[in-house]
Amino acid sequence: MRHRYSYLDPDLIRQLLEEMGLRRLFNHLLLQSGGDVDEAMRWMRALQDRGYIDPNIDLDAFFARLMEENVIGQDADGNVVLAAGGERQIRRDALDEIFGGLQKSLTGSHSVNTAGQGSERLTETRPYQFGDDPMSIDSIRSLQNAMKHTDPAESILMAEDDLEVFETEHNSSCATVVMIDISHSMILYGEDRITPAKKVALALTELILTKYPKDSIDVLLFGDEAREVPISEIPYVQVGPFHTNTKAGLELAQRILRRHKHNNKQIFMITDGKPSALTENGHLYTNSFGLDMKIVNRTLEEADRCRRANIPITTFMLATDPMLVNFVEQLSKINRGRAFYSSPDRLGEYILADYIRNRRKFVH
Repeated sequence: MRHRYSYLDPDLIRQLLEEMGLRRLFNHLLLQSGGDVDEAMRWMRALQDRGYIDPNIDLDAFFARLMEENVIGQDADGNVVLAAGGERQIRRDALDEIFGGLQKSLTGSHSVNTAGQGSERLTETRPYQFGDDPMSIDSIRSLQNAMKHTDPAESILMAEDDLEVFETEHNSSCATVVMIDISHSMILYGEDRITPAKKVALALTELILTKYPKDSIDVLLFGDEAREVPISEIPYVQVGPFHTNTKAGLELAQRILRRHKHNNKQIFMITDGKPSALTENGHLYTNSFGLDMKIVNRTLEEADRCRRANIPITTFMLATDPMLVNFVEQLSKINRGRAFYSSPDRLGEYILADYIRNRRKFVH
């Protein structure tokens, strides 16, 4: 059995409509409904009945347009489902939504230039130094510098001090695994945490496909057990009546990363709860009350294995309970990773900003 988050936040709906329009609202509802197109359409009609959507908007025509554009379609049984075009649109939309709020937070960030495989030309320039590649010279800026000290009546004389070259950002391929907690707490306490987590996975996927095509991204879900899911299934992810088997998630993440030959490897873990389960001899051991030290210690041992394999874990925590914060801090210390404490509405900005900054700081 899977659980869906069925409460529609009126303020969120208004914001989505004001900033994003019908398409983004439809995509948000699709993710919130676990990819159920019929339910997303029913919610939109209900929102129109309640006055959130302009009554003059023809929703039937809107849905027909989505069908024509291959955003939605019909399966063999005649059910309305998400089509291939819709999956791509959701990824692009998730990236646009998150990246749009990310621009200011990235302003002023500095990349660390280190030797690596390949480089990307940046817009920034710096003075030429002996040994720089002549092909990286910015001819326009260099010419402007020469004109500043040349008499207009004379020929332009360019000195070495006039030369400027484009900065380059060295990069190396990276393999990333995103771990998403699907325990029941991800929709409890009056907050939908699974929808933002899915948006993050979709946005990261689209970012890598478009900007870092040499990188890889894999997604796994962890509840009572851990399982890998293909990118195409992300919109349909739902939480269940599960405990939190963080150890199983870290084990699977390492197996996935071993398949890749990338120079750098990392794990992004999105969770809102303590580890409350582990698998022993094929059986599930659980304890939902407090922090069970048996479960905690086994989980921390797995984090240490990641450290020894040079796999940093960045934990994005959707809770601030002191006991849970203490556990995450221990995990980060043992792994030499990092932890961020974020609300669901800022989760995507945190993760994309962190990915982009780290992408420039990897040691090769």
